[in-house]
Amino acid sequence: MSLGTKVRLARLFSHPSGNLFGGAVDHFVGYGDVRKGGLADLPGALARVMAGKPDYVSIQPGAARHLWPQYAGKASLVIQAGCFTADDRISELIATPEDAVRAGADALAVAIPVRGATEGKYIRWLTDSVNAAARYGMPVVAHIYPRDFTDGAKIVFTPEEIAYAARIGYETGVDVIKIGYTGDFESFKETVRTCPVPVVIAGGPRTESLLGALQQTADALRAGARGAVVGRNLWGHGDPAKAAHAFRSVIHDGLSAADAIAKAGA
Repeated sequence: MSLGTKVRLARLFSHPSGNLFGGAVDHFVGYGDVRKGGLADLPGALARVMAGKPDYVSIQPGAARHLWPQYAGKASLVIQAGCFTADDRISELIATPEDAVRAGADALAVAIPVRGATEGKYIRWLTDSVNAAARYGMPVVAHIYPRDFTDGAKIVFTPEEIAYAARIGYETGVDVIKIGYTGDFESFKETVRTCPVPVVIAGGPRTESLLGALQQTADALRAGARGAVVGRNLWGHGDPAKAAHAFRSVIHDGLSAADAIAKAGA
């Protein structure tokens, strides 16, 4: 690992807790009517997420160009390169490590789906991105989502598929792996234990309550995860700033889900 990669990773995990709290506003395609939901006002959603003081924010390169300058220095910037829908209607790699360098980012995120007839192409996305990023000392954060095609195409979080996703991540050489929490403590603990790079959990799918989202985050941390990167459970919440403060309390202060909600007034 190059000095540049080590320095950038240290900035991502710079909090004294050793954990990472990330905000994701990189949901580019496949979300229906863009006039509805928590990302209908993307500048406003980013402002609300930033009010919660995340350690980093992942965002698409074009959106970062327009929206990030006012937040420079307030959190690490992670450029999202992956752009796909679960059914492969859209399947594009839209940024390179060089793009991330030009943006002043601390990492390149590459979101991919796995399983299905096209997964080889996505694994190549990761491998090529890791090899290219090494030339710039740019860490790669893999966001890996297993799919099931039994009834259409959907993202799944079963223990065996999440273990597979983690294996894809470290065998392609990425620096951080973002995967969904299985809901099963022992299986997730074993997946994290056998993974040689830091694992953080995805904050979605959106839970019925903030308490549920915080509880699964707390469980994942007890299982060995190094944090969470949260999207819908932040900007989809009625008060994203309060939700963000609650996640910070669980991730960085070790509070229980209930205590974090009470502290944040959420």
